[in-house]
Amino acid sequence: MKIAVDAMGGDHAPQEIIKGVEQARDLYPDIEFDLYGTQEQVAPLIENHERLQLIATTETIEMGEEPVKAIRTKKDSSIVRAATAVKNGDADAFFSAGNTGAVLAAGLFIVGRIKGIDRPGLTSVLPVANPTTSQQNFVYLDTGANAESKEKNLVQFAYLGKFYAQKVLKVKEPRIALLNNGAEEDKGDRMHKAVWQLLHDDPALKFVGNVEATELLVGKADVVVTDGWSGNAALKATEGTAKMMLSLIKHGILNGGLRAKLGYLLLKPVFSQIGEVMGTSNYGGAVLLGLKAPVVKTHGSSKADAVKNTISQIHEMLTTKVIDETVTHFGVVDQPKDVDNSSQNG
Repeated sequence: MKIAVDAMGGDHAPQEIIKGVEQARDLYPDIEFDLYGTQEQVAPLIENHERLQLIATTETIEMGEEPVKAIRTKKDSSIVRAATAVKNGDADAFFSAGNTGAVLAAGLFIVGRIKGIDRPGLTSVLPVANPTTSQQNFVYLDTGANAESKEKNLVQFAYLGKFYAQKVLKVKEPRIALLNNGAEEDKGDRMHKAVWQLLHDDPALKFVGNVEATELLVGKADVVVTDGWSGNAALKATEGTAKMMLSLIKHGILNGGLRAKLGYLLLKPVFSQIGEVMGTSNYGGAVLLGLKAPVVKTHGSSKADAVKNTISQIHEMLTTKVIDETVTHFGVVDQPKDVDNSSQNG
């Protein structure tokens, strides 16, 4: 299998991207890598060319650029060239830590949607921070690919998340939940009420009802479905709260005197365990599910460990053929019809 890598995308590119790719290459003897990037910046950083090829590009899409315009005008950029390699069958998956909008645009306009998928969903694997359950993580989508969604989009997200949980997370019968502003079935706006009913009435889905943002990480479901706007807002609020709590703890230790520092030393193993559970680098990147091939975007701040773990995620996707199953399903299933959604945008 071959992965096309945008070597120029990310805050620490190309150094950390290449370092992470080489670590993953040493772990997986069945993967080859094509690195797309500027010759003079990338070539000196490659320590071992085994199963790793540099394909020189002359343009880079920066983090602040307008995504669609950049995709259309910078044809020799690392993002466009890597996505095009997947489209042409020269690579099996596309990986980047670069401009999120540009990666999404390249996935949509170059790699292309699966027939039957109206809108792909940006999909993350998040940790379950609940010591009373053995569940370690869950699938969460859409985390921001679509600012506006229709009912049928969220039903499709449920199926996309179900296949991903079954194939990649090895959950036999995934529990599906809907992110909403209350646990009761009559909560939410008109669209969320309609989605609740559609998911509830679908015998192929193990729907367990609504889940509130306050309980997002407690393990109530294996797949949490949401529209992109709400999903992105809830995810950022959760990440921001976690960072603030860690900052407050660190400040308290540093300014709490000798007793606080001694307490930290005694609890250091506990803090390390929490860091393992909540560390974003441990869970790979966000997958744009609903495309014809894996397109995976990791954090712009990712370093080598995060890159390596994201490639492990791609390896699992390719090995389990989760995209193939998605193509098969949406090629034969009757898609749910839109219910009246005249009051909704999009």
